[in-house]
Amino acid sequence: MNSTLRVVVADDHALIREGMVRVLERGGVDVLGTAATADGLLGQARAYRPDVVVTDLHMPSGDGRDGMWAALQLRRDDPACAVVVVSQFIEEDFALELVAAGPTGVGYLLKEKIAVADTLVDAVRRVAAGDAALDPDVISGLLRRGRKDGPLAHLTAREREVLALMAEGRSNTGIAAQLFITVPAVERHVTGVFAKLGLGGPGGHQHRRVQAVLHYLSSEQCAFHTDAGRTRR
Repeated sequence: MNSTLRVVVADDHALIREGMVRVLERGGVDVLGTAATADGLLGQARAYRPDVVVTDLHMPSGDGRDGMWAALQLRRDDPACAVVVVSQFIEEDFALELVAAGPTGVGYLLKEKIAVADTLVDAVRRVAAGDAALDPDVISGLLRRGRKDGPLAHLTAREREVLALMAEGRSNTGIAAQLFITVPAVERHVTGVFAKLGLGGPGGHQHRRVQAVLHYLSSEQCAFHTDAGRTRR
């Protein structure tokens, strides 16, 4: 994007919150405001209308209003609102809930990895562009939870590896390098993945491939998401 990205950051730990602010500002991102609570985040987001909200998953308040609640509320209010959720742990139920609410313009990162140069800034830019930025370990967890009787069950082990890397947004060349196989081999696996998932041919921009995979994951888990959400509330 040509214009400076506008972001609101929320975390109940001041040091982590300010650390993310510094990382983003060094990356050329304009941080409009910060918050330490879910309600504070909603207020900041509604006041500033940022391009992206970066929020901790857990900001204990005692009333069930945490970072995920705020993120989902913002997405319901404005589906175009891009959100990056950060967490200390891999919490697949919450990651699924975020993806199921709309698999574009969303991110889920582990805090231990956002300290790596450019990881957070790259995720913010990707979700602002309508892409997805999910931690590889989160993707792997979602893939493992695919229905046993669903199309994922028909993928080979290699196809599942390729699908996970596709969902991270990697190109065929990037997947080949990661798996130590040739690009033509990756292309064959990609063709097999899309055929088995009923998603059509693998052609098109990398962005569209990511969205297709995430749409599939969210639809596969729809029933589970509904039950988990009902229990959580």
